[in-house]
Amino acid sequence: MRIGVLALQGAFIEHEKVLRYIGCDTVQVRKKEHLEDIDGLIIPGGESTTIGKLMSDFELADRIREKAGSGMPVFGTCAGLILMAKEIVDSQQPRLGLMNIVAHRNAFGRQVDSFEEDIPVKGLGDEPFRAVFIRAPFIKEAKNGVNVLATVGDKIVMAVENNLLAAAFHPELTEDTRIHRLFLDLVKKAM
Repeated sequence: MRIGVLALQGAFIEHEKVLRYIGCDTVQVRKKEHLEDIDGLIIPGGESTTIGKLMSDFELADRIREKAGSGMPVFGTCAGLILMAKEIVDSQQPRLGLMNIVAHRNAFGRQVDSFEEDIPVKGLGDEPFRAVFIRAPFIKEAKNGVNVLATVGDKIVMAVENNLLAAAFHPELTEDTRIHRLFLDLVKKAM
């Protein structure tokens, strides 16, 4: 199994470390050709407007859309969730528009409002996941076909739609590998 990590900006190295730890081959995706021999793609946290613009500049966006449309699993964390959303509240920024969700940027506040919280996640068993939220978005609306996996209060912070997984937090910044393994389960099913 070979997992690509979009490496234009943001926390891509941390995702690579987790993937290698759990036994995956990884590739940093910076060019269209890097997308060709991968079984899944992670879009990391970072600055969603910058990543979206760079995806367009490097002609990656259309190819990612094609591959996701053909069933390749894609996992977006934080900024990655925003980029995967079909709609973003009060924004026309560049995006992939893959997932039938409405994203709300910086929904928990500014950098100083970042926090960690133990949250139950469907599919991970009884033990909660220690989620790290940094200038985090949330899913304002999960539309047809989207299954909600986790919430914080009334805010949706993790969801899945077929081969697409999105989390508003940073699982790569914890020692807990369960969410990355959940993504790899999607990849195995797609293979």
